[in-house]
Amino acid sequence: MSALFGNPLLCYQLAALTLLALGLLGFCLRRTLVGMLISVELMLNGAGLSIVAATQLSPATAENATQAGLGQLGALLIMGLAAAEATLVLAIVLVLAKRFGTSSSDVVAELKG
Repeated sequence: MSALFGNPLLCYQLAALTLLALGLLGFCLRRTLVGMLISVELMLNGAGLSIVAATQLSPATAENATQAGLGQLGALLIMGLAAAEATLVLAIVLVLAKRFGTSSSDVVAELKG
């Protein structure tokens, strides 16, 4: 068992998978749009952690230092995407809360006939 958790890359990948699973579970179970946004942010953080860990700790990057920089650049791109996504979703939530009086996704999903 110590050989399984002795590999730091495996530990980081398991942590990233846990963040991804918690984000997916939260996205499916949350009823408010802000809760769903937080869950999506968790999933994006898991993806960023996975990319950085893979590029920093894989044996191929020990020989090629530019790959480590590309992994950090990819994580920076994910962080920028998450910030832009959070800004747009919060603006949409404000408009929907003003129009419907709530930020619950159940009320917003109902169509008027």
